[in-house]
Amino acid sequence: MYKHDVIVVGAGGAGLRAAIAAHEEGADVALVSKLHPVRSHTGAAEGGINAALHPEDSWELHAYDTMKGSDYLGDAPAIDTFAKQAPDEVIQLEHWGMPFSREEDGTVSQRPFGGLSHPRTTYAGAETGHHLLHTMYEQVVKRGIEVYDEWYVSRLAVTDHDRPEDRECYGAVGYDIKTGEIDGFYARDGVILATGGNGQAFDHTTNAIANTGDGQALAYRAGAPLEDMEFVQFHPTTLPSTGVLISEGVRGEGGILYNDEEERFMFEYGYANNEGELASRDVVSRAELTEVNEGRGIEDEYVHLDMRHLGEERILDRLENILHLAEDFEGTDGLDEPMPVKPGQHYQMGGIEVNENGQTCIDGLYAAGECACVSMHGSNRLGGNALPELLVFGSRAGQHAAGGDLTDPEIPTGPSAESEDGEVDTPVEPGSVGDRSDPVVADGGAVATPEELLEEAIRKERERVDTMLERDGVNHAEVREKVQKTMTENVNVFREESNIKQALKDIREAREQYQHVGVADKSRTYNTDLIHTIETRNVIDNAEAIALGALAREEFRGAHWRKEYQERRDDEWLKHTMLSWNGGTPNLYYKPVILEGHEQTYEPKERSY
Repeated sequence: MYKHDVIVVGAGGAGLRAAIAAHEEGADVALVSKLHPVRSHTGAAEGGINAALHPEDSWELHAYDTMKGSDYLGDAPAIDTFAKQAPDEVIQLEHWGMPFSREEDGTVSQRPFGGLSHPRTTYAGAETGHHLLHTMYEQVVKRGIEVYDEWYVSRLAVTDHDRPEDRECYGAVGYDIKTGEIDGFYARDGVILATGGNGQAFDHTTNAIANTGDGQALAYRAGAPLEDMEFVQFHPTTLPSTGVLISEGVRGEGGILYNDEEERFMFEYGYANNEGELASRDVVSRAELTEVNEGRGIEDEYVHLDMRHLGEERILDRLENILHLAEDFEGTDGLDEPMPVKPGQHYQMGGIEVNENGQTCIDGLYAAGECACVSMHGSNRLGGNALPELLVFGSRAGQHAAGGDLTDPEIPTGPSAESEDGEVDTPVEPGSVGDRSDPVVADGGAVATPEELLEEAIRKERERVDTMLERDGVNHAEVREKVQKTMTENVNVFREESNIKQALKDIREAREQYQHVGVADKSRTYNTDLIHTIETRNVIDNAEAIALGALAREEFRGAHWRKEYQERRDDEWLKHTMLSWNGGTPNLYYKPVILEGHEQTYEPKERSY
């Protein structure tokens, strides 16, 4: 058993920032990650980091743009906290040595991005996330923070009180990928989940293969609610063959979208008469797919993104890696021809319910970054807001877990924040299959001391892994493929009731298959077959939560389009969709959106670009 004050699970941007903040508060902190930190998916972020740095800009404008982008489903205390703190985080990065792109006078460059009223996106070429990771990992090494890399956390040690608000988290159980050892990480003060997104619930995604929604599923099964899971961002510019991301920075620099008839359709067909290609991501993604569906797509699949007119010098200076991606994966030379692009799953706006300090309703359990939902993004995230979010709220989670002095949160958490019950007509029963008291289903246990609780969790996890290794059964890949295909086909940019219900049926079948899953590789060393098998359970839980939220929310808001409901319905749906895991059965309920901010109350308006 490894003992520390604070355990951070995941070592991408949010995890690194949380660990640094906890260390600065004097805590003995450790990072536990299934990947080496600089291999984390934060490194794939290309576009930039939004912050109001320019004298003509302000945090209030940034906050307003973020609330508007959220389609008024963001919580104002989170948005205001974020917009106020983002400039300090960017300046701190610069002081740590982040190699930001600069203007000729030496000031940090800022480019326009979709949905922003001012050019406030700082960047490092088109490799911002890569440089961010390396800059913060240097700080972790400098401080001597312990890193347990290639340890896969697969269970939390949480007490089994009936009410989630009464539960406590004392650590996590990890599997050492190098040796096959299963052991515990005891946290004296707190566990921070920073495990990233859940893009592997879809088969066309910009996300890495490691992004299986582990933190969301672990927290959910431990009793922390999931919030607004139906809001999934589909990035408008991904490469058709692979899902590889083409940065919004291309459009920020002046890149143009064309259909098969060489029309600049964002203007020609009125999708965004003012902002065009720099409208919010949900608007551009729907526009592209509408062009394809109406027969104006190229090869009935994609549209063109053209940056040739920017000139070779500017492209090589600011977008060079985009050239390499287009050439390597599509055989396209972006200097001489337009690039093929289409929407792909990119980001999860929803996640583990937390407050402004990263706290879940379970004492000692925190979350930050894409796995968390402080409801800053609401129903749609603005490009360039993800990296500063993980900086701001990673820092706050680390600081609070280590005993730092932060203001009391304004955002309530836990089922006690419920404003009304939710009902949804599902075609099959969601949740666990079979005996819902199975220890594989419910984390935690009734034991005397925190250390005994962790020992019991270790024992259960060893039993589960042994069972998987001993059993010959269904290959996890078959189960995962079923989930990914139905989510991409039925819970994509355009959604309708019959399709969502079909996805829930398919996910139920996948759950039933998973009860008989086996691991072909019986070894203990670098057994990726075993790791992927464990991850597939998390993929199932995440996909089902997304589909349940999508079926429940009967309106069109942000990234959530419903064929049957073609308008935003503030009178009925200005609320968060919440799911709690009660003994293996998902419970749907709602809690109100908070529009009263630090200095103003946000009034919902029509969102147009």
